[in-house]
Amino acid sequence: MIYTVTLNPSVDYIVQVDSFELGGLNRSKMDTKFPGGKGINVSRVLKRLGVDSAALGFIGGFTGGYIEQYLKEEGIKTDFIQVSEDTRINIKLKSGVETEINGKGPKISGQEFDQLLAQIDRLTADDMILFSGSIPSSLPSTVYVDLIKRCQEKKIKVIADVSGESLNHVIKAGPFLIKPNHHEIGEIFGVKVETPEEARQYGSRLLDMGVQNVIISMAEKGALFLNKDVSYYATAPKGTVKNSAGAGDSVVAGFISQISKGKSYEAAFPMGVACGSATAFSVELCTKEEVEALLPQVKVEKL
Repeated sequence: MIYTVTLNPSVDYIVQVDSFELGGLNRSKMDTKFPGGKGINVSRVLKRLGVDSAALGFIGGFTGGYIEQYLKEEGIKTDFIQVSEDTRINIKLKSGVETEINGKGPKISGQEFDQLLAQIDRLTADDMILFSGSIPSSLPSTVYVDLIKRCQEKKIKVIADVSGESLNHVIKAGPFLIKPNHHEIGEIFGVKVETPEEARQYGSRLLDMGVQNVIISMAEKGALFLNKDVSYYATAPKGTVKNSAGAGDSVVAGFISQISKGKSYEAAFPMGVACGSATAFSVELCTKEEVEALLPQVKVEKL
């Protein structure tokens, strides 16, 4: 079974305003809302690809109830831990450029966190787990490292899709898979990564640091997959980018959807790239039909 863990989910409220005026009255041209959070995005894409998962994490209040109900209506299994404060709302304002205002999120008590540990302790080596997204301020910045090590003791495959300080911590824990983009790779090593060759160079250094597999996404420049045995480069499909949010999560979902079926890395990698592109070319997360239409454009080369 695949489990996705979103420690700090959200309701993403997307508002489009033709010409935003600071300090004035603005009326939306379009608005919509979705359950947000990187792990939740992965569960939603997996479901669209016909792969079941269970969404874990912390939710609270009316916003948490909205997320849980939304996922259940999509046929996604949930086992969230209820907390006393409301799940956050993230505002994405589209008006020429996109402006984001992300909520802080609820406090997580020690007792509530222990419930998550109990859920993880019930998993087995046949399971796969994804940790992704931001960390609530009430939890330590090293929380993902602790969770990864706990899973590794049970031989569970761990995927970690995080950024910033959390990514630096996670690398040292040696997860099964991480998926940074080329900007995040550059931040880790204090350089600017602009070409697939540079991405491969620094991705190899991540393998030396203990990570087992790395996918590096580079937007229109394609993507790379690396481990100690093989290196692949994949071209990116052509299309018009409408929404980059969730594209990286879709790469992860596409890749692990195939790994969970016993497919090879070479077969799983292009599915991830197609899913990421399909989401980028859509106003929402990709559909299976959109992915299948783009998949023939993804050409994989062994390096």
